[in-house]
Formats: sequence, C-alpha cells, structure tokens
Amino acid sequence: MNPVDRKRLLGQVLRDVSRSFYLTIRVLPQDLREPIGLAYLLARAADTIADTRSLPPSTRLERLLELREQVRGPADAAVLKSIAADVSEESSTPAERAMLGSLADAFSLLEGLDREDQERVRSVVLRLTTGMQDDLTTFPAEDSGQVAALASADELDRYTYLVAGCVGEFWTGVTAAHEPRLGGWDLDEMSATGVRFGKALQLTNVLRDIPGDLRIGRCYLPADELATAGLVPPDLLDPDCGPRARTVLAPWIQTALAHFEVAEQYLVAVPRRCVRLRLAVLWPILLGLATLGVLARNQDWLDPDRPSKVNRKWVYLMMARSWPAVTSDTVLRSWIRGLRQRVEAAL
Repeated sequence: MNPVDRKRLLGQVLRDVSRSFYLTIRVLPQDLREPIGLAYLLARAADTIADTRSLPPSTRLERLLELREQVRGPADAAVLKSIAADVSEESSTPAERAMLGSLADAFSLLEGLDREDQERVRSVVLRLTTGMQDDLTTFPAEDSGQVAALASADELDRYTYLVAGCVGEFWTGVTAAHEPRLGGWDLDEMSATGVRFGKALQLTNVLRDIPGDLRIGRCYLPADELATAGLVPPDLLDPDCGPRARTVLAPWIQTALAHFEVAEQYLVAVPRRCVRLRLAVLWPILLGLATLGVLARNQDWLDPDRPSKVNRKWVYLMMARSWPAVTSDTVLRSWIRGLRQRVEAAL
C-alpha cells in the first residue's frame, strides 16, 4: 500500500468511525498505531455489518461470516467489494460508507504487516466477530418487539471476553513486541491482567447502554438474576422499574470495579518512561470509572432520555490533567482511588 492510502486509512477513515478511541490511537507510539488502528478498523467494519438494521439478521450474519473468512485469509478483492456494496447501500453514515469502501485497502495493509502482527490482528478480529455472531443468533430482530436476555452471569462474562477481554490479550502481545522497555513483563500474567482490563471497559459499556439495548431487543443483565428480583426482561422497558432492577445492576457495577482494580495494576506495570503508552492505558480507566460514577448516581438509569454519559468537557479536562500526572504512580493511584470511591459511595 502506498503511503498516501495508508495515511488516509489510519487517519481520516479511522478518525471518522472511532470517536474517542482515535485519541488513544494518536497518543500511542508510532510503531503501535498501525497494528492497533488496523485491528480497530476491521472490527469496526464487522460491527457495522452486524448492526445494519435495514438488512435482515440472516443476511447480516451471512456477510459477517464472509468477512471472517477474509480475515482468516487470503483476502479476495471481489468478495470484499461485494460485502462493501451490499452493506454500504444500507449504511447510515458517510463515515461508515467510506470505511466499508476502504476494506480492500485495509486487507492490503493487513497482508503487509510482519507475520507476528498479522497473526495478532487476525486472531483478535476473529474473536471479536464471534461475539458479534452471538449477538445476531441470541437476540431477536430489532424490530420484532421482543426482548431477550442472556441466561446467566457466565454468559455475560463470556460476552465481555469475546468483545473486549480478548483485546486486552491482543494489546499486551502487540505492545510487548514493539516496546523493548516492556521486556521485563511476564506475558502470561500481563495477558490475563489485560483480559480483566478489557472486561472492565466492556462491562461498563454494557451497563451504561442498557436502556438503548433494551429497545432493540437485547438485555445483557442475566435472566436468572432478573427473575430473582421478580422481573423479566421486558419489565426493564419501564423506567419506573429502575429501583427494583437496581438490585441486579449494583452487583455488576461492583464486578466492573473489581476489574478496574486489576486494570490499575496493568497501568502501573507500564514503565513510567513509556509516557505515551501509559496515557493510552490511563485514559480508558479514568473514563470508565467516571462513567460508572455517573451511572451509579443516576436514579433514572433505565430512562433512555437520561443517559449515563460523561460530558465532553470532562474528557478534555481529564486528558489535560493526565499529562503532568502520568509518570507518578502515587498521583495516578490517588486519582483512580477517588473515582472508585465515588462509585462505591453511590451504590
């Protein structure tokens, strides 16, 4: 791939579909931006296929599985063009259409990576798409008027691994391979820690997004736990059920906090002189804990008109404060502890 196409793919195309994650990509050391940015783009393309509601779930599943075969390799330009044409016609945004139209470039970049990075990117995207496949086969069509829930805590834990925990493994492998200053890491231990980090972020997203997901037929709170509280998934469509359902929500917030405690260990294991890599790890932790704090304080958490989101001003102030703080374990631990205590106080 020529430098102009590479710059466009990992610049404008990635920026337009990655929202806040693009900031994390940009702060990474240069050598890490390509494999991590590419993995994100491929996963985001797969997610767009899985979420294109104007296509029936069976067609989305078919196209998703076709993309998975392309990830396994070798890629077929004609198949990629067909996938892009089918989904792009129904895609909701120009940014997504541009991304899908760049699939051939993305696979060209993938095949130009060194063998180890290729395998890492292929492996993580295959796992991520397994989680997307599960969504399409577990839940009803978005316009069916039905709501289905995951059956148990084990199913939710598996889901958080497939859609984010595996990214912690990938992140650990690729950063250790490209950053010599991580040579002292025990990769097995750090990969397991990275899995917990990824689960922390995804569980936070799941809990934050419950009102919106319910309205497309998806309930990630386990059905058996809801039943213990005297609830069935459709009950959660009524915001007035928030206080009763909070008995199910609160333990999962605690689970997310436990995952974030492990994520803090991941952060301080990054050498202090690896400033950019530390920032890329720190920002998601701070944003995730702040989001949990908003959710824990939100008495109307089931109301889709009262979303549990951190405002943009807070994000920018957090990023500005993080630069002078990032090399101090003491300051970072204090900052993280304060955010965690706010969540605990609200439960």
